This record gives sequence, structure tokens and C-alpha cells, in this order.
Amino acid sequence: MIQVERVTKAFDGKTVLQEFSAEFSDGCWCLMGPSGVGKTTLLRLICGLEKPDCGRILLPPGARFGVVFQENRLCEGISAVKNLQLVCERREAEELLREILPADSLSQPVRELSGGMRRRIAVARAMAAHAEVLLMDEPFTGLDEKTKEQVISFVLRHRNGRLLIVATHQEEEARALGAGILRIEPPPGTKTGKTAESSSALICRSDEVQH
Repeated sequence: MIQVERVTKAFDGKTVLQEFSAEFSDGCWCLMGPSGVGKTTLLRLICGLEKPDCGRILLPPGARFGVVFQENRLCEGISAVKNLQLVCERREAEELLREILPADSLSQPVRELSGGMRRRIAVARAMAAHAEVLLMDEPFTGLDEKTKEQVISFVLRHRNGRLLIVATHQEEEARALGAGILRIEPPPGTKTGKTAESSSALICRSDEVQH
């Protein structure tokens, strides 16, 4: 379980999250809300890439993170397999990648692959990490519908009971993941991305989302 308690975070004088609280129990969760409302900031706070200005985040002891950023952040000059070998053994890397990539692409430098292929490698690397918590920031961006379904199935197949938190704008992705939804909303009268007096969260399950 991860607990976010009254967290405030500002950048250059603009408050992104103000006294924000949420709790993530085991399972899958999707962060949803308008662009600029703080979804990416919350993920970065959880994994320690940012520090809250006030408030605190309670993590499981020794928690490690597998992360998919908005950018792929791959080593472009080496192959897909070698990118995964940064976090796992070669055999495991090859087995995972064969599930979501053509076999003849595994040894190519990733800079020669399409954007969709690179995105799949970034997701596979996070899943391969020996981590207790998986954080993904819009991980299915740039994938066509068929490939998205394939990658979501891949994520669910290899989650292995780990806590998964995904930032997304797509409710159908939450439904496909069977995820609970945490909607982050700016306070009334506040323009998203501008200084906020408070942030709020509404939590529901994916089966409560209107189809």
C-alpha cells in the first residue's frame, strides 16, 4: 500500500498539488484528470524523483519501482534485448520481448525501430524490473488499438500481483486493466495548470465508469 498524505508540490511558484491525499491499495489504479492537473507530478513524487514541499508519502519498506515515463528513455544505440538486460537476464529479456515485438527486431538498435516498437520496449523494461511497484505515465500512447490490447494483456500477464499505477486520459484503458480510477480534479474556478488552492480526488472502480 502507498499512502499520500496532504502533499503539496509547486514548480516556479505554480502549485500543482495542494494538500493532496490518496491511498493506493494492492491491485491496478488509473490516475485520470485534465492535462496539467498533477498526474505526472504524483508519479514522480511516489518514486522519489521529486520531493514534496510539505506532506508525506508512505511506501512499503524497501520499495523498488519499475517506471514507464512519458518519454521512452531507452538507450538508443543498443538493441531491445540489451535495453532490458539493464534490469534482467538475457533469457528473460528475449522471452518478454518476443511476446510483443517481431523476432527480427530484437537485435536491432532501438533508434532504427518505430515509435510504437520503442514504446513497447519501454513497457517491457518496466515489467522486467525486479520491482514491487509499477508506475506508468501514459504507457500506451502511440499504439494502435490492436497493439494496445496486446500490450495491456502483456502488462496484466506479467504484473504478478504487483501494485500498478497508470496515468491515462482513456477510460477504456482503465476498463481493460480492470483498474480502480482516481480522478484528480482542480478546485472549482481554478484553471488547470495554474496556481491551485487545493486538489481533490474521487475514487471509483473501473466497472463504475460509464460505457
